[in-house]
Order: sequence, then structure tokens, then C-alpha cells
Amino acid sequence: MKRVEGVRIYIVDDDEMLSEMLADYLQNRGTFDIKTFGTGELCLKELDGVQNDPAIVILDFNLDSIQPEAANGLHILQAIKKHNEKVNVIMYSSQEQNETASQAIGEGALEYFIKDQEAFFKIDSIIKNIIK
Repeated sequence: MKRVEGVRIYIVDDDEMLSEMLADYLQNRGTFDIKTFGTGELCLKELDGVQNDPAIVILDFNLDSIQPEAANGLHILQAIKKHNEKVNVIMYSSQEQNETASQAIGEGALEYFIKDQEAFFKIDSIIKNIIK
């Protein structure tokens, strides 16, 4: 498998263990520049402070499950796209509602899928398609 060098990826999920597992999984597939964020607000603050935006943001829909005052993923998606519409946003969630997926795609998410046993594989596949 071809290793990928230096692609910046942000993972935004309030489940710290899942974020770290995903970061480790992706790091084993390429030498990505990966940062994780527990809230969308932290991610947005980082975006305001960097010169080069990430190529990809992996964004959880339910960012307000641990910190109820945190913005949900849909609001963060809108803010990311307002900041830079070219950032590829992959949104995932445990919600299986078609309406949620439709909203995310309508707001500019490249992909939306359900967190399941195949989630990491799906993310890896989407990233490969983006960077090829």
C-alpha cells in the first residue's frame, strides 16, 4: 500500500477514546498530520489560527453529547464551510436518520455514514479517494 505523506487531517469527536483510536488507525496507513479535537469550537479556533487549512475534517454529528453547551456537528460543518468551502468534511454519527444525512450533505459534507464496525475502513477508503 502506498503511504501518504503530510496530508493534514482534523478529527472532531467528543469521544476521546474513539478519536485516538481513529488517529492511530489512520497514522498506520500514512504519515498524516493528524490533530484531534473534543469540541467543534476547539477545531474552529484552530482553523482561525493556521495558515494552511486541513485537507480533511472528520466530524462527529453529536458533538454535544458530553458537553451539552457545545455546538452540534451540523453547526460546526456550516462554520467550516463558511471558513473555507474547499475543506473536505466527512461526517459520521450513531444517528441512522436519513434526514440527518440529507442535512449534512446539503450543508456541504462530502460523505455521511453511520459509526459502526466498518467506520474506520470507510474513512480510510474515503480519504484514499480524496487524496489520489
